[in-house]
Parts: sequence; structure tokens; C-alpha cells
Amino acid sequence: MGALLTFNGAVEWDPAVQAFFDGRPPEPVAIARHWFAQMRDCGPDVRELFHDGWPVACVDSAPFGYVSIAKAHVSVGFFHGASLRDPAGLLEGTGRFMRHVKLQSTLRAAYRDIKARLKVEANRRPT
Repeated sequence: MGALLTFNGAVEWDPAVQAFFDGRPPEPVAIARHWFAQMRDCGPDVRELFHDGWPVACVDSAPFGYVSIAKAHVSVGFFHGASLRDPAGLLEGTGRFMRHVKLQSTLRAAYRDIKARLKVEANRRPT
């Protein structure tokens, strides 16, 4: 094991993280907030900061996870993800250390899909 990456400025609650969530569309934010809350709940020593444009969860000053919001997905990333067991093959990335999971924002797509199916079904019924 090499030296750990550490960040200065990790705190119990970072207002920049809240500002990040407040400035984005509600659906991906709900997904990102959920997973960042999971990171916060890992233990009483979890701290957070805003680094390189994303909310980052740390233990003391050592980062272990982050969330990011892209146009079509939310990513949940792990700073040492390459060393995590991943029997289902969910982790993506080819870097030396980091891996992430892409979470597609499918709620609205599922809603639109069922609406379209209902419309097709209604059109099949004899009038």
C-alpha cells in the first residue's frame, strides 16, 4: 500500500456540498443526495468537502467516495475502487485506483414508458 491521498478542509458539513445539490434538476439530485447520505452514514468520523466540482466523503482527510451528476446519469465513485471486490462487475473505470458506478436516471423514463403503453393499449380497445 502506498501513501494515501488526503485533502485539506474536510468538515462535518460543507455548505458547498449543499449548494451543489441545490443548483441542479430534482431527479438526478434525489439520486445523488441518497447515495451521498449513505456515505455520510458510514460512520461518525465521515467528513465531507467539495473537490474538483463534486461532493466528496472522507474519513478524516482521506477521501473514499464521491457523487457526480452528468446529463444522463449519476455516478457514485470510490477513490480506491480498483481494490474493492466487485463480483457483479458493476464498477467502471480503468484508472489505477478509482472506480465508479453509473446510475441511470430511469424514473422519468419508466413513467413515460408506461404512459405510452397505456396509450397503445387504449387504442387497441374497440370503441
